[in-house]
Formats: sequence, structure tokens, C-alpha cells
Amino acid sequence: MDHNVYKVIPCEGITTLLKIKILNPQHYIFFLFWRLMPQNQPENDAAAQDTKVRELREALGPLSVRSLKFCTDACLRRHLELRNWNVDKAHKILKETLKWRSTFKPEEIRWHEVAHEGETGKVFKANFHDRQGRTVLIMRPEKQNTAYSEENIRHLVYLMENAILNLPEGQEQMSWLIDLNGWSLNTNVPIKTARDILYILQNHYRERLAIVVLYSPPRIFEAFWKVVKYFVRKKTYEKIRFVYPNNKDSVELMKKFFDPENLPSEFGGKATLKYEHEEFSRLMTQDDAKNAKFWGFDSSPSHDTNGYSKD
Repeated sequence: MDHNVYKVIPCEGITTLLKIKILNPQHYIFFLFWRLMPQNQPENDAAAQDTKVRELREALGPLSVRSLKFCTDACLRRHLELRNWNVDKAHKILKETLKWRSTFKPEEIRWHEVAHEGETGKVFKANFHDRQGRTVLIMRPEKQNTAYSEENIRHLVYLMENAILNLPEGQEQMSWLIDLNGWSLNTNVPIKTARDILYILQNHYRERLAIVVLYSPPRIFEAFWKVVKYFVRKKTYEKIRFVYPNNKDSVELMKKFFDPENLPSEFGGKATLKYEHEEFSRLMTQDDAKNAKFWGFDSSPSHDTNGYSKD
């Protein structure tokens, strides 16, 4: 008589037939618990993570000076985490971003090239941070002043690059505050532009967003959102918060992420929101110099040891 028990157990995506001798029911339970526990997976093993980072860096091969600056260990980790520490999958999406950066050249955009887009203060970097020390971008669609899709995108990309440049050490993400008071289909960017912005954000600024606050959305916004949300991926969607000024939960959410003393009254805080284009332009020009130094624009052309040019 066979005293063995056969059990079909799913293990790591594979259904396996196991032959188990039951000496004690507790042993069987322990075996199941042990088998289903992660066995030194990269997501919970620091040494394994470091190994994956090295493997991804090796897979990337020779890189230009700028690409090397971009591909920090933190950058590689973000892409690996997004793909469950699968080096091949992380390599694919990172190479796509490097290709995009080599053609779009976001680090080369200067404030004077996009300053006209910012004259009304439709998008700008706030003079305060969220509670985690993250850079905050404020957006006011009501202040839309141009209809040029490409220039709108370049302006936003410039500000995202600037926000990242000014992140404190150890911080990888930024926060967005979008004031939807006065929003209308006439002042908002076209759906195509919104879709293009989402594509760039979700494909080439992966995991750079901590939270997106859609503040005081009017009912008419729902029609626009029903179309746009189909282009929003799950990970991005999870970071979007609809906030209503008279809703208690919304108020508590804002307090969780932002200090009311710093938060402008337009977003339920106590501070005054004031955008002065000339002063902001002065600050951006200063940051352009810092950006040039970081990317090496202020130095003479050079080549890395792999024989690749800066671009």
C-alpha cells in the first residue's frame, strides 16, 4: 500500500507534482510555507539587487558620456524594479529611453527657448517642497497661452528635467499640483498633446512621479478625463488623486503630502501663490548654468574611454 501523498502545487508559475511522505502533518504544512516563501529573490535581497544592477550595466555596453551620467545606479534600479528585476526587460525599456534622449535632447533645452510658454505661469516649479522634500511642479491649465503642441511639450520636459536636477540627494521623484479651477475645453491642451505628454512621461520618466493632485476638477473635466484616462497606465493611475476642497478626506490627503503653511491657498493651504515671470526666468537661467555644468556643456568636447562622443 502506498503511504505517499501526491499534491499538485503551483510554484513560481509552474504546476509541479510533488511526492511527499507524510510523517507528521505539521511537517507538510511547514514544507508548503517554506516552498511558497521567496527564495533570495532580488526584490528582497540587497546583494542580488546589486548583482542585477551590474548585469544591466554590462548589458547596456559602451555608453556616451551623457548616457553614463543618466544611467546612475538609482536609474538602473528604477527600471529593474519596474520589470520585476528582469535584466532583459529592463534593458529594453532603458535602451528606448536612451534612444529618445539622444534625439529629443532634453538636457540641451534652455529656458530662453521655452520662456514664452511660461509667461502666464501655466507650469512652473514651486518655491516649496512636499513633506518628503520632493520638488513640486504647479500646473494651471486655465493659464494656457499657446496652441503649439511641440512647444508645450518642450516646455514641460524642460521643467521636469529642472525638477529632477533640483531633487535633494536620495530623492528620485517629484510631485505635481494641477489646479483645475476655471478649466475648460477651450483653454486646455488638445487631447493629442495630452496623450503625447503622457507617452513621454510614462516611457521616459519612469517612476519619477510620486503623486499627481487634480485639484477641484469641474464636472466638465470628467468628459475630457474619460478619453485621456485610457492612455494612463496602471502605475501612473495609482498616483493620481482627485481632490475636492470641501471633502474632508481630500483635505486630509493634502495635509499628508503638503505642509498647509507652504501650500498656496489655491490648493487649500495658507500661502499666497505668486508667479513673477521675470524672477522665475532669472532662477531658471541660473539653473541652466548648473545644468550645463552637470552635463559637461561648459567643458571642451571630449570622448569617453569607449570611443563614444558626448552626444
